[in-house]
Amino acid sequence: MRNPFIFFMIIIIAFSCGESESESNKPPVDPKDGMNIKSIITPTFNADSSFQYVIDQVDFGPRVPNTPEHDSCAVYLVNKLREFGAETMVQKGTVMAYTNSALSIQNIIGRFYKHRKKRILLCAHWDSRHIADRDPINPNGPIEGANDGASGVAVLLEIGRHLMKTDPNIGVDIIFFDAEDYGTPQLTVGMSALSDMDNSWCLGSQYWAKNPPISGYKPQFGILLDMVGASNAVFPKEGFSLKYANPVVQAIWSKAQSLGYGKYFINKAVGGITDDHKYINEISGIPVVDIIHYNPAKSDFGIFHHTHNDNLSIIDKETMRVVGNVCMEIIYQGL
Repeated sequence: MRNPFIFFMIIIIAFSCGESESESNKPPVDPKDGMNIKSIITPTFNADSSFQYVIDQVDFGPRVPNTPEHDSCAVYLVNKLREFGAETMVQKGTVMAYTNSALSIQNIIGRFYKHRKKRILLCAHWDSRHIADRDPINPNGPIEGANDGASGVAVLLEIGRHLMKTDPNIGVDIIFFDAEDYGTPQLTVGMSALSDMDNSWCLGSQYWAKNPPISGYKPQFGILLDMVGASNAVFPKEGFSLKYANPVVQAIWSKAQSLGYGKYFINKAVGGITDDHKYINEISGIPVVDIIHYNPAKSDFGIFHHTHNDNLSIIDKETMRVVGNVCMEIIYQGL
């Protein structure tokens, strides 16, 4: 996605939510998040499998709302989640785009171990950009969105495949949001957007947050994946994530660095980036962190961003493996 809001913030949040347990027969508690320390072995994330899921999505063509390609990909995603043992539901709705056209959207939801009260949310957007507004040759055509859209979904599909096989001892919900990338055309990536421009993005997550399909839904935290498949990707600590979910940000980046992924998960804070997590945080009150490729040194999401070069040629299995491993470790071992 999108345009960074450049703002300065100082956030000091004490992270101490452990809870004492006096009964000797209870398992030990992780002092960082109050969850029981798990003895489950984290499954190995398969980057080849995840890459195939990128191919599968791109093969449909651009996944733009109100197109047959979009509808066909939706069927594929629902079937995959069902194949992996999730209870699935599709939240259908109509939203108005900045073009004043009505978009038929589908937010695709897969729930693993639905009966559990303790839950975490994993999400990504599955649509692709309707125009290549940064492409110097064909700025009006839709893009394949191999990185911007398909990569995040592919990582979550591979995670879902493992959730079916290995019980993480917690409930997990996977949501694929629609119409995230149907926002106002951008002149430059670094320019600050007006608030009405911001709200033209992330239409599916805005719809979901304003029309909750699951009553009283309050997972402990959430992770949003966006553009997590390119070579040499870097994931800074994003501003809205720091503002609304700072303890979760620090725990995730610490986990990633302890796994040896410090060159990807960098200790650099950047301004707020308008993405699906912004609206989930602000409307639903669920602390959601955005893992998103953004290079602070270049103030850019990559030279391929919102161009026709966002295709399979830029996808790096190693980047997806890193992000997948971090997420799997959090799911199976806790923050």
